[in-house]
Amino acid sequence: MRVNRILLSVALVVVALVIQVSVLARLHLPGAVPDLLLLTVLGLALVYGHVGGALVGFGAGLLADLAPPADHAAGRYALVLCVIGYLAGLARPDNGRLRSATGPMVVVVAAAIGTTLLYAGVGALVGDTAARHVGLPSLLFTAALYDLLLAPFVVPGIMALARRAEHDPLADTNAAAQSPDISSGWLSSGTGLRIGGQRNALRVKTARARVARAGRIKGVKRL
Repeated sequence: MRVNRILLSVALVVVALVIQVSVLARLHLPGAVPDLLLLTVLGLALVYGHVGGALVGFGAGLLADLAPPADHAAGRYALVLCVIGYLAGLARPDNGRLRSATGPMVVVVAAAIGTTLLYAGVGALVGDTAARHVGLPSLLFTAALYDLLLAPFVVPGIMALARRAEHDPLADTNAAAQSPDISSGWLSSGTGLRIGGQRNALRVKTARARVARAGRIKGVKRL
């Protein structure tokens, strides 16, 4: 990944994790908790693609595993977000721009459900049965609902920042210096035509003056 991608991803993930832990986790909503970290990973994956989405998802999940008050095995959420980030990155269009909001909303719902299922599945493998006590259907419904309601305020902004980070002023300046400027080419060609036209006009005037002078000399001789 590029340096600007890494810096932006780290900054967005840290901000999302802080808001997740300090605000959203304390709302005491029924069922699941709105997953701002997941939406951040999805927004970056839809711009960076499957490889970038997997890397961002793994880093974000590992940071969430280590941040207090984490009460699960380290690496559990990193594995989940790595898989989700990779799959979400596969939905990235070729030009990096989405034509409508339907695609991202479908990705958000699928990711919310997939994250809950994977997290519960990995927890079952390591002996964590908390999802059974809460109720898996309730978790799936509330996770999809909360993330879908929060997505329009998060995912478009994340994608816009990610696209802006792709803009490299130094590279654009070097490219502009190396490549010829079309407008300057048009101006130079126009100037050349004007100079050529002026030269031709001067030649015509000089020839006419010579003809007139020759006529005058012949008239004087006849007299």
